[in-house]
Amino acid sequence: MRRNRRRLLRPVLLLFVLLVAGIVVFYSEIRQPEAPIDRFEDRALNKAPRSSPIAVRPDPAAPSPLPTMSISLKLMEVPNPELAGQFLRMWRVSGQNICGALRQAGIEMSEWKAASMRNRSYECYFQRIYERDEVRPISSTFVKVRGNEMGDVVEIRAKLIGPTTDAEGRLAPAVLRIFEIIVTQACWRDFEDTLASIQNLRNIEYERFGSYLSFTREAGSGNNFNFVLGLKATSASQVRTKTFFSTERWLTTTNPRLMDSLSTSLEANCAQ
Repeated sequence: MRRNRRRLLRPVLLLFVLLVAGIVVFYSEIRQPEAPIDRFEDRALNKAPRSSPIAVRPDPAAPSPLPTMSISLKLMEVPNPELAGQFLRMWRVSGQNICGALRQAGIEMSEWKAASMRNRSYECYFQRIYERDEVRPISSTFVKVRGNEMGDVVEIRAKLIGPTTDAEGRLAPAVLRIFEIIVTQACWRDFEDTLASIQNLRNIEYERFGSYLSFTREAGSGNNFNFVLGLKATSASQVRTKTFFSTERWLTTTNPRLMDSLSTSLEANCAQ
């Protein structure tokens, strides 16, 4: 009987030990479920053969990449006088050149010179009397460009007395040509619309951004007209723009390209 009990005890103890070992292994697997999986996946990836890199072919339909752009570190440059002419009312041509342009058009303007020996103002003028009575002209044209000794234009005036007109009452082309040249030389594009009123001898008083143009019938006279074109830098926008484009408020530069832009003559062609 004792021998039979010993034989049965050994298998029972072995089963008990195996059971306990299984329980321990089971609980350890529950606490760290991901580690073996990660190790397994790492081993699988390491054992897998590495594929050769695939060459990506450019899509012909796709747009080409944008060209590289180099941006200057200096984003703001000193004012350019030619750009100033687009925002700031200023004469971009000298009085001498306006007189020359009128002479080239066949208008016998005088030379640009001092008004008198003791006067620093300069001028050129044109006057033609077509008809007169014993006291005064009945039909005449008078034009004067006035400025200073530096050549800067201050004002342009004209006076028409009994101007010649066509059958529809429009100003003669030869006289209208005078105003066309003046407005073109000023390079103020928005003033070109006033030429239609001048051609039809209609009153117009035009003032915009620091400049003015006036063409009006003389009071008390049936057929006399006065024309004035000049600067009037009194508006706030004019003052602010003039201050911005003033080179005195900007640091000097040694860049030759910028120095050339500052020294550009004001005789630039406004058609560009």
